[in-house]
Amino acid sequence: MTDKLMIGKIISGVYELVTQAHASIQQNYSDIDPVVSVNTQMRKKGIPADVMTIDCLKTGKRILLIFHDEQSDIVSYQFCFKDKDPDDVFESIALKQVTAQQLYDWMVFNFSKPN
Repeated sequence: MTDKLMIGKIISGVYELVTQAHASIQQNYSDIDPVVSVNTQMRKKGIPADVMTIDCLKTGKRILLIFHDEQSDIVSYQFCFKDKDPDDVFESIALKQVTAQQLYDWMVFNFSKPN
């Protein structure tokens, strides 16, 4: 399996976890309605990675997840704003630690606090 195909499977799995977290968010926080997307623009610029964004339209906040081909067991992430470029510094988490509960906690933490 190529790295790109493996990353695609990883992103699909994380997307399923985000869907589970999203369902819980909607039950518990009516003011948070996350929007999820996957972007492959980095590949078009020669960077072997894909990006998943989880946005809160109400606050303009974003959770940015980067999946690198060479580090398929690590997810880089950053809490940022939808309308601003992300910082150069990202946190990292082991892929196995990215659970529906972890994503839920990140959404609550990042999206429910004031700017």
